[in-house]
Amino acid sequence: MSAVPIPFDPQRFFTARVGGHGDALGIRYRAHGPDWCELALPFDPKLIGDVERGVLASGPIITLLDMATSVAVWMKRGGFLPHATLDLRVDYLRPAVAGRAVIGRGECYRVTRSVGFVRGVAHDGDPDDPVAHVAGTFMFMEGAA
Repeated sequence: MSAVPIPFDPQRFFTARVGGHGDALGIRYRAHGPDWCELALPFDPKLIGDVERGVLASGPIITLLDMATSVAVWMKRGGFLPHATLDLRVDYLRPAVAGRAVIGRGECYRVTRSVGFVRGVAHDGDPDDPVAHVAGTFMFMEGAA
């Protein structure tokens, strides 16, 4: 039996939510389309991983990309349906520039019966000079509540 999607509005979700790790990191909504989502991780001194250079730690950037690609799957599937990150490969290309927000854009480019395939990029102002690339899969959990 196939689950029925619960309508999902990422702008409303990221504006209204309280709590959770994305909220603790300060991740914010930017834009979305039928198979993609763009989120922002504002610079926050609490998230610095390299104190000498003032560079954001990689963990919050990975979380940003996981969230952006996860939302992209919901957009592609037409609503909120339970899924789990099955595989997420992040190629961390360079440190984000100190003081700049990091933008994460995820796209769900294919959906099968049980898996969503995603890709994305994180940048700190210039999409042609990425901080990281991401590719992964999400496993659908039909029948889960």
